[in-house]
Amino acid sequence: MADRLLGVAEAAERLGVGERFIRRLVSERRIRYVKVGKHVRISDTALDAYVEASTVEPVRTRRSGFRAAA
Repeated sequence: MADRLLGVAEAAERLGVGERFIRRLVSERRIRYVKVGKHVRISDTALDAYVEASTVEPVRTRRSGFRAAA
């Protein structure tokens, strides 16, 4: 089954960002895209891959207790 190709506006809406941000990702080649004539299309899997690559895992630290004030 083929991936659905989204326009810039649809991709921006899906990520909850502005169209300008999506266009910047495309111009900086930070996201995979398809050119259909003069139009830019971004696949669902490309958006998922971008989100996965941009996800930052939390740092888990152990607190060794509270120290007394000096």
